[in-house]
Amino acid sequence: MATFLYRLGRASFRRRWLVTGIWAALLVVVGIGALGFSGTMSNAVSIPGTESQQAIDHLKKTFPEANVGGGTARVVLQAPEGQDFFTSPANQAEVTRVVTALRDAPEVVNATDPFKTKALSRDGGLALVQVSYGKQAFELSETDRAALIDAAHSSGLRAEVGGDATKGSPVTGAAEVLGVAVAAVVLVITFGSLFAAGLPLLTALIGVGIGMAGLLVVTGFTELNANTPILALMIGLAVGIDYALFIVSRYRGELANGADHEQAAGRAVGTAGSAVVFAGLTVIIALAGLTVVGVPFLGEMGVAAALTVVIAVLIAVTLLPAVLGFAGDKINGRIRGLRGGPKPGRPGMGERWARFVSRHRVATLVVALAGVVVVAIPAASMQLGLPNDATAAPESTQHKAYELVSDGFGAGANGPLMVVVDTAASPDPKAAVAATAKRLTDLGTVVMPPQANRTGDTTIMQAIPKTGPSDVATEDLVADIRAAATQLEDSTGADIAVTGQTAANIDVSEKLADAMIPYLALIVGLAFLLLMLVFRSVVVPLKATIGFLASVAVTFGAVVAVFQWGWLTDLLGVESTGPIMSMLPILLIGVLFGLAMDYQVFLVTRMREDYVHGTPAREAVVTGFGHGARVVVAAALIMASVFAGFVFAEDSLIQSIGFALAVGVAVDAFVVRMTIVPALMSLFGKAAWWLPRWLDRILPNVDVEGAKLVEPDDDRRERVPVPV
Repeated sequence: MATFLYRLGRASFRRRWLVTGIWAALLVVVGIGALGFSGTMSNAVSIPGTESQQAIDHLKKTFPEANVGGGTARVVLQAPEGQDFFTSPANQAEVTRVVTALRDAPEVVNATDPFKTKALSRDGGLALVQVSYGKQAFELSETDRAALIDAAHSSGLRAEVGGDATKGSPVTGAAEVLGVAVAAVVLVITFGSLFAAGLPLLTALIGVGIGMAGLLVVTGFTELNANTPILALMIGLAVGIDYALFIVSRYRGELANGADHEQAAGRAVGTAGSAVVFAGLTVIIALAGLTVVGVPFLGEMGVAAALTVVIAVLIAVTLLPAVLGFAGDKINGRIRGLRGGPKPGRPGMGERWARFVSRHRVATLVVALAGVVVVAIPAASMQLGLPNDATAAPESTQHKAYELVSDGFGAGANGPLMVVVDTAASPDPKAAVAATAKRLTDLGTVVMPPQANRTGDTTIMQAIPKTGPSDVATEDLVADIRAAATQLEDSTGADIAVTGQTAANIDVSEKLADAMIPYLALIVGLAFLLLMLVFRSVVVPLKATIGFLASVAVTFGAVVAVFQWGWLTDLLGVESTGPIMSMLPILLIGVLFGLAMDYQVFLVTRMREDYVHGTPAREAVVTGFGHGARVVVAAALIMASVFAGFVFAEDSLIQSIGFALAVGVAVDAFVVRMTIVPALMSLFGKAAWWLPRWLDRILPNVDVEGAKLVEPDDDRRERVPVPV
């Protein structure tokens, strides 16, 4: 591997015009494609095979007039203080005006009359209008949403609007700009050079540009989740900067050791580039593994992010050495006052830290592990769910609508359940519907009048729970209804299913929770094999895996403390709290595992490199750590900063993903990889590199540390070792 990458690095350096031209042409082509083929993206969250989704599919075939699956909105109208809608003809006329305006709004197929549906609060102070669209919510334009808001406010009454029709695609605003700005500062401090700092940013932005444009092209042919490009942007920026950082740092080191520019490019790509390739593979495995959990939108997000990582790796080992060829001696330029490293002849901060940890390894382990346990404690209280209007920003119209509905009609009115009764095989359809309605009432729900399709073989009825859509009691209620449905099916011959947005969210959460352990086992198993191949050790991959689990536990604890318990929300700009997004844990496991292995590979590869070249095992921990610590610290700060920038996004899912990844990367880099790992490596000594002989014979030698790195002598065509 190192030899191949060494040759690739030299070839890219030598043929820099060709390599740069190919990447530039690719960027232009996908950019033009994005302009011509980009389509819309969806906010819908569904999982084929769940009861709720099967019921929706059934209704689309047998009850199309019910318009199931179309966008919906809830308009809550409030009478002036001291007045109501029961006794005031003027207020009643205002409600009628709003209903008429809503029915005339673009794409609306129906807006209910609250006087006919009896959707008035007990005191008559609130009226609830249900708005149905012929299109799915994500297909609505911003003009359509603006028309909805305008129609709701077409009278003198206070109006608040909720529902999925009000929600557009998530917007990150200046989040990525903030992350890139922090990354630029860290790079300048690390290299002490504006030119050297600019190269990782340049190549990362090119990679992200190609990846994002490619995703836009894909949207012209298939539907993608609206969060897919944002995750790809997060990961693409972070790894693109980090991978280039490692190679540029090694390149400058090779120049300092006396190599010419072409040799230095080859050696940097052959050594640091090998670590980049294997680190990238772990990220790709973790992200692509999301396709096996059975959740389509997560699979899309994983594959898209994995492709941006592939692009980042390819750019790092081809375009970057080509750009280094154009840079010449400018790469070593210095800003006055910035050294870009320790003084010659003096150990750096990383080496001094490694010696301290090695000397006090037991005490260091005890303190670090105790901190991990304490911060991870809130994770035991994690409650999963999907976003709804209750979790919207407190000042948003969606949240205000949720509060008004809860006050006037009960929290359950924000998430009614839809019960579907298929009576095609029932000997007495009317009796089956009546028995279902009675059982729903017995379970404590308020049952609305049933509606039958034209052929009379399918009936739907709304069952309004007493509790809100995110409440545990509502989840228990859905389980009770489904258990009762099984009994009713036996006695009536009808097929009964529970669906609606609330039931669908519960199904998605359960599906994701069930998939978490198998997915974790899959990616950990595959990555363990890959790390064993890279490090030719059983102990090192085992420690890496256990360290990752510690990072996940700490991250879950921090996420629960902030987004569920409400700690530090004012400081972080988090406007609402509630259950943790059900997709976040499994998504976090996939992304964080790949990124955590980056630092494992970069740090421990340098330790193994020194060990293979004859340094005693414990001393190799110190010297190897010293070689890589400065650049790993910079990489971790950059990656955490990129992710942290997304905490200031408007969308709650993006906020939580950005926060979780920022915390996870910081904890994994500074606590696990730079504290616990060197302490354990020092504790194990030579045993850390133990590998059974039979396994040593089976495993191919990928030479990630460059022990067999050679270069061709241009005159004699002989192969001579290249010092590393």
